Amino acid sequence: MEMVKDKNKSYIFNKGRMVIYLVLGGLLFSSCSIEKRLSTKLNRDFKQSEILKDHHVGFVLYDPVKGVPVFEENGDQYFIPASNTKLFTFYAALKMLGDSIPSLRYIERNDSLIFWGTGDPSFLQSRLKQGNAWQFLKTTNRKLFLASGRHQEPFYGKGWSWDDYNDYYQAEINEFPMMDNLVSVRAKQGKLQILPKSFQACFVVDSGRTQKPFNVLRKSGENSFHYPQGSIPEGFSQEIPYKLSLSTTLTLLSDTLHKPVGLVEMKMPENARTIYNVPKDPLLKAMLQPSDNFIAEQLLLVCSDQLGEELSTEKTIQYVLKTYLSDLPDSAVWVDGSGLSRMNLFTPRDMVVVLDLIYKNVNDRGRLFDLLPAGGKSGTLKNAYPKTDTPFVFGKTGTLSNVHNQSGYILTKKGKLYIYSFMNNNFVAPVSKIRNEIGRIIMGVHEKF
Repeated sequence: MEMVKDKNKSYIFNKGRMVIYLVLGGLLFSSCSIEKRLSTKLNRDFKQSEILKDHHVGFVLYDPVKGVPVFEENGDQYFIPASNTKLFTFYAALKMLGDSIPSLRYIERNDSLIFWGTGDPSFLQSRLKQGNAWQFLKTTNRKLFLASGRHQEPFYGKGWSWDDYNDYYQAEINEFPMMDNLVSVRAKQGKLQILPKSFQACFVVDSGRTQKPFNVLRKSGENSFHYPQGSIPEGFSQEIPYKLSLSTTLTLLSDTLHKPVGLVEMKMPENARTIYNVPKDPLLKAMLQPSDNFIAEQLLLVCSDQLGEELSTEKTIQYVLKTYLSDLPDSAVWVDGSGLSRMNLFTPRDMVVVLDLIYKNVNDRGRLFDLLPAGGKSGTLKNAYPKTDTPFVFGKTGTLSNVHNQSGYILTKKGKLYIYSFMNNNFVAPVSKIRNEIGRIIMGVHEKF
């Protein structure tokens, strides 16, 4: 009887195991079937798209759970990433910076406080609340001295366009940025309101200019701002990069602190203490959602502050590539923090790997998606997708002349998460057509899978 009982148990167990295997097999078949249908659909979308036929297109859709691509189109080919580069900068900041941004390094000697910049873009940044660094300098009773020389690289990134110097998106790079390194100009009661006020004397009417639309033009290489004669349009506003110099930095610091700031030549000692300015996440959000080039460039300098005395974009990039991104499927050509340079070259495969690393590093979907532009809701994806109660696309766009890319995360209606990179180079059609075609294909993934 005991042997029969054991046989019955064995039979029941084996029958149960068979049911489990059948269920798992069915789920696996269903999953494979979904991905096969998805791959087939995407292959058809790309072959039938008239818009995507006349330029260089790359696409990868990646399943982060299985760790495999679902579909690829030129995934191993190189593209100019434009502001998709900021995802690399984002990852660098996640890996190298703590919860708050180091803003000042300093020592105290007798009645003096000597301080060094870290490249912190949040110091008096226009969209962030005032941080600790300004308060620290404002409230000290010691005499203030700025020590310079940590940043020896050019004030522009490699490959930047020299003739964009007057445009808000190309602020110069330095070790002690202030107020976005921009002059803000607004029309108020028929006059120009200029901030910082220190630049008011630098604005002059150019009687020889009558061009329309009305705008302010800074002379290249100097802080001399010219605007045309005549009435100033109501509602006019413009942000213009100012020309960096130590004297300008000292003037701005002294004016905002309402106390003198001197200059001293001194190498930063290893025991210099640190003042942290603002939490990291709000600064990352201020970079990612409006695609702020200034913050991106300066963040790489802040990262290099963790590596020693020198503040160097190139040093940070090489460190991140060697330490955190040595296993990229393709060797990235990465030269700046913002993507302004056309010398940057990434593949769609590289982009999805970095996005996967970001997802795992943050390890909090809600936090990550709050930092990124959301389709139909915020940032540079606000107008790329329809407005819905719950956004389903989160990511980063990248646009230059003849370049438009989009890389990020898709949530499907069935709750599946995919990572994607959709890169477009060398097109002559309007950007809106490329954007709409990206949206159509990504919407198809969301709706049907």
